[in-house]
Amino acid sequence: MPNKIRVLIVDDSALMRRVLSEMINATPDLEVAGCAPDATAAREMIKLLNPDVVTLDFHMPGMDGIEFLDRLMRLRPIPVVMVSSFTEAGSETTLKALELGAVDFIGKPRADGRRLDDYAEELADKIRAAKGARLRRQGAAVFAPPAAQMPAPPVGNGGGRGGGNGRIVFVGASTGGTEALKELLLGFPADCPPTLIVQHMPEAFTASFARRLDGLCAPRILEAQGNEKVEPGTVYIAPGHSHLQIRRGPAGYLTELLSTPPVNRHRPSVDVLFDSAAALVGRLAVGVILTGMGKDGAQGLLRMRRAGAQTFGQDEASCVVYGMPREAFLVGAVEEQWPLGDIARRVLAVTR
Repeated sequence: MPNKIRVLIVDDSALMRRVLSEMINATPDLEVAGCAPDATAAREMIKLLNPDVVTLDFHMPGMDGIEFLDRLMRLRPIPVVMVSSFTEAGSETTLKALELGAVDFIGKPRADGRRLDDYAEELADKIRAAKGARLRRQGAAVFAPPAAQMPAPPVGNGGGRGGGNGRIVFVGASTGGTEALKELLLGFPADCPPTLIVQHMPEAFTASFARRLDGLCAPRILEAQGNEKVEPGTVYIAPGHSHLQIRRGPAGYLTELLSTPPVNRHRPSVDVLFDSAAALVGRLAVGVILTGMGKDGAQGLLRMRRAGAQTFGQDEASCVVYGMPREAFLVGAVEEQWPLGDIARRVLAVTR
């Protein structure tokens, strides 16, 4: 077996350190390199143990997790998975941590919540993704080669593409997606094409995420509530509790939320959104798949392309985790692959 991924657990709770340690050490390809109760101990243990990944609590005596993360990413960058409480206040702090360079986050295990074996599996997945993640310093530009062109997909029921009017943009993202979406939407003008987004994120986080983006970006950005009219200048983000899709209304398209079971282990699922785009919008849709682990969205984007939509994928060099875009690229769903910094320009070019 290849070398195990070595994890440093940083948490002021002895109980939490023990629970996380048992989960990590029970996973064959992971092991706990050490445990630290505070930032001071963590700093010394990182120097001594050189772990592959750090799990970091927010609330610690002395220096809190956010301050420690800020210093760590400036002075000694290392993949970090934040351990957060899934609350409104916790969501704001988590979003700040992702801005500072944390790769991902997970809630704290609770005896009255989801099954602990499910939690342990998700924790292991996030640690593995963090180990292979591409760390980006704040404000760093990403340079990559020109777009790669994919061959045409198998023949579907689509045709040629429509003109600029009436285009609707559909976007999917996961690990690393909060910052990628911010960069994408900062490139959109106030009168951007209608845009629907699925970002894998828990229920308590999506409203805060939408508000944060709305305060930074030119378009109106909101957490979808269902039955909103899909109109230019507005970006609709799927809530963490429901699938988001598009449906026809009497006077145009509307958003629709579904509480149906998870797809690809996710609700909201990118495939659900993309499938509705393929079925209803067809050649007037534009599909974009951004950084994230797993394969959610790959088949839906392929169905979009077969229906005549233009499709874009984020390239490997600019992804935090080149998982979802890679899967979509390999099945022929991605027509053009671009660095993150170029995707907004390309999307706007084909929608006008």
